[in-house]
Amino acid sequence: MLPSLYSGISGLRANQQKLNVVANNIANSSTTGFKTQSMNFEDMISQNLSDPSAPVNGGIGGVNGKQSGLGVKVGGISTDFTNGSMQSTNRNLDFALDGTGYFVVSPNGGTDDYYTRDGAFVLDKDGSLLTQDGYHVMGYTGTDNTTEQPKEPLSINQYYKLISTGPPVVVEGSNDGDPGDKVSSFSVGKDGAITVKVANGNSYTVVQIALASFQNEGGLVKMGGNLYKTSPNSGDATYGTSGSGSFGDINQGMLEMSNVDLAQQFTDMIIAQRAFQANGKIISTDDEVLQDLVNLKR
Repeated sequence: MLPSLYSGISGLRANQQKLNVVANNIANSSTTGFKTQSMNFEDMISQNLSDPSAPVNGGIGGVNGKQSGLGVKVGGISTDFTNGSMQSTNRNLDFALDGTGYFVVSPNGGTDDYYTRDGAFVLDKDGSLLTQDGYHVMGYTGTDNTTEQPKEPLSINQYYKLISTGPPVVVEGSNDGDPGDKVSSFSVGKDGAITVKVANGNSYTVVQIALASFQNEGGLVKMGGNLYKTSPNSGDATYGTSGSGSFGDINQGMLEMSNVDLAQQFTDMIIAQRAFQANGKIISTDDEVLQDLVNLKR
């Protein structure tokens, strides 16, 4: 059987996978915080037709080896983690990260952490700060050490009562009005601190949103739902708060858009499509060659 037939098949498979990556990028061009993926090719093992030889003193010179390639394979699929553009939403529970970092979320309040750039959060009836899928947003209270893993699922209660003027200031929250003053508004600073303003005019900083960063973002595993999970090659998370160290700022009332460049994706789609067609032509040509071989004996 002709080796070029299998080279053509490998080309079809590789370029089909590239089309899959491009299609996923285009499909997520409006997904909050989505990061573009790209694919690289590698040649497969080559068949040695003859070995190279060194020059002989006073005789024949060196001869290069002869190798015939046997196809192509997927070398890797990488993710572009550059920031997407900021989109204003004017919604007070939408948060966009301008710079490095990930929000820390957990389905069970802290024993199993996930990470996301999607800051479209909601509140439930208990005041818990959640993702759209109900994952708790993790952070710190006034007594937490912000260099450690966040231990607290964050919440914004309907009522707060001043317990101690401190320092630090200590407040107690509830959702039934006993005790406490009704919250009239809340805001989130660039450092991720959530401040509530109560009916008597006082303002209290109640919790602070945690962020995480990684030595190797490319090692994070996509889990769906705009979530990432650590892997052995991502390294452990380094925790902190926005505006400190290398972490970016949190912007309230905004969301991070996808960083997909549609012009680039359509260009990549055309290239992959033409390469797929070219490899199909190889298979068609090999089929004609095989047909000629079969017809040698009539």
